[in-house]
Amino acid sequence: MMFWDASAVIPLCLKEPLSPTVKRVAERDGSIVAWWATPIECFSAFARLRREGILTTDGELRARGILSRLAADWTEIQPGNKLREGAGRALLLHPLRAADSLQLSAALVWANDRPSGHFFVCLDSRLREAALREGFAVLPGKM
Repeated sequence: MMFWDASAVIPLCLKEPLSPTVKRVAERDGSIVAWWATPIECFSAFARLRREGILTTDGELRARGILSRLAADWTEIQPGNKLREGAGRALLLHPLRAADSLQLSAALVWANDRPSGHFFVCLDSRLREAALREGFAVLPGKM
């Protein structure tokens, strides 16, 4: 199992330059772990791309369908006090936005606060750095 941030899930749903890279990571281990709000982050990205004219309405609906199929099979980390406290801690230690602190905290909850030996799949540079500093192995490799 690997923890997947929304930034890495999105290219699984759309054709983007890094889609082949994240698909190879997914093929290594098809078991995705994701934070409860990851679908909302992805929906937001799809809607923004549609508003910007990069994605058609049909393309957005296809991406949502792919995401729904992925989410039906993944393990989802639910919200709770431990996760909220961990996100607050992450904001003290790392230069993250609120949503990214929740992603990192969800990964730490999944790893039982022992990130060594656990994989964190992410394309966002700040979140990748924070996950590395916490002790996760971050995929994909060098970007």
